Amino acid sequence: MIYLGTSGFSYNDWVGSFYPVGMPKREWLLYYAREFNACEINSTYYALPKPASLESMVKKTGEGFLFAVKANQQMTHEQKDNEEVFKAFRKVLTPLIERGKMGCVLAQFPYSFRFNTQNRHYLETFRERLGDLPIVIEFRNAGWLRKDLFDWLCQNELGFCCVDEPQLPNLLPPIAEATSKIAYVRFHGRNTEKWWNHEHAYERYDYSYSPEELEEWLPKIRHLDQQAEETFVFANNHWQGQAVATIRQLRMMLE
Repeated sequence: MIYLGTSGFSYNDWVGSFYPVGMPKREWLLYYAREFNACEINSTYYALPKPASLESMVKKTGEGFLFAVKANQQMTHEQKDNEEVFKAFRKVLTPLIERGKMGCVLAQFPYSFRFNTQNRHYLETFRERLGDLPIVIEFRNAGWLRKDLFDWLCQNELGFCCVDEPQLPNLLPPIAEATSKIAYVRFHGRNTEKWWNHEHAYERYDYSYSPEELEEWLPKIRHLDQQAEETFVFANNHWQGQAVATIRQLRMMLE
C-alpha cells in the first residue's frame, strides 16, 4: 500500500495555488484529505500539541487516511534529560493510535548527529522509549551509511528514511532501502544553492521537480512497496505549494 502526501498542510502560501481563496483554515485539512491519503505532521517537532488538537485532525480525515508524526526536537537533537518528553509525546499520539490513524513516527536527526557508538546506543534508547510504535529514522549525515547499518536497523525494527535532496558532500544519496514494515521516502528538493546558505528555512525547500527527476524514483518506490507493508511518500518542497505539484505528478506516474 502506497500513501502519498505532503510534509505539513497548514501553509499560508498555499492559498490560491492549492486552497481556495477565502477558505477558513479550519477547513484546510478537510480539503487536503479529499485528495491525499496521508500527511506528515511537522508541527510536533517544534511543540507538542494538546491531544484535542490531534483528535480534531482525526475527525477531519476519512477512513484509510494515515498520519506520520515528526518526533519533537528534544527527542532528536538532545540526548539528556528528555525522558519525560518521550512520555508526553507518546501520550499526545493517543487519538491517532486509538482511531487507527497512526502511520509512524519520523525521527529526523540533525547533520551533526554523526555515526559513533554513543549515538548508536541512543537510537536503541529511542526505540525502547517509544515501545511498539513504528519508527522511521532520517539521517542527515552520510557517515551512517556503513556496511552493517541496514541489518542493524532491521534488528532494531527501525525504518530507514530514503531521501531525495541536493547531492552535496556528506548528504545522503538517493538510495532506496526498507528496513522495517514501513518504507518511507521524503522529497526535499534539489536546491543546492540554498541548502546551506539561506536566510529563511523555507528557502531550502524552494524547488520544483521535473517529470524526469521524479521518474528516477518510480522503480525505487515500486521496489519499496514490494518489500514493505506500507510505503509513505511525502514531498517536503513546500514553498508556495510545490509539494502538492510533486505528489500529484508522482501519483499520476505511479498509476
